[in-house]
Amino acid sequence: MSLFRTSRIIERQIDEFLDAVNQGALLFRDAVDAYLAGRLDEFNDKRERLEELEGRADHLSREVESSLYTQSLIPEHRGDVLGLLEHTDDIIDRAKTCLQRFDVERPDIPPAWQDHYHRLAHTAYAAAEAVVMAARRFFRDPAGVTDYLFKVHHYEGECDKIGLELRRGIFADPELDLAHRQHLRYFAEAVDRVADMAEAVADRLAIYSIKRRL
Repeated sequence: MSLFRTSRIIERQIDEFLDAVNQGALLFRDAVDAYLAGRLDEFNDKRERLEELEGRADHLSREVESSLYTQSLIPEHRGDVLGLLEHTDDIIDRAKTCLQRFDVERPDIPPAWQDHYHRLAHTAYAAAEAVVMAARRFFRDPAGVTDYLFKVHHYEGECDKIGLELRRGIFADPELDLAHRQHLRYFAEAVDRVADMAEAVADRLAIYSIKRRL
């Protein structure tokens, strides 16, 4: 990583952290698929693995913070790097919280609306994957971040469209009572928040990459 020419240790720690976030987002996507298909054992396995990954990501983030201060590296970029790690970690934290709520509340998702939740989870994962790729590029070539940020915003916008279509359909469905509609809307929003968090990280990356090029 060009930003850390003097420290292979920090380079490895950040790569491992980004790997954990990306893998966590993938587990989130696949766990939602398993839940929709009624494969609850598989869902619980992926949820537990995501919880472990979230803890590992937290640990790696703290390791990077400690290394940045103890080795007195890149003081002019230290705040940006720490802010980036903190907010990127929020992606996997949102995913973990969402799956925990699925586990506790067990929403009854009618077959008519399952494809919307499937598409929502897959598109949220695509946004998270794109922002992880943007973060990797930030450390190596900040000028190349823009293309990945475009993808993040694209996928987040697609999540908004799917979520809006889903909410409209749910509240127009005569087979559902009001409580059921509200419960389904709540989980649509919970899945969508993973993409929202990816976009929030992308917004920060856009600023950080400009600062690195100045």
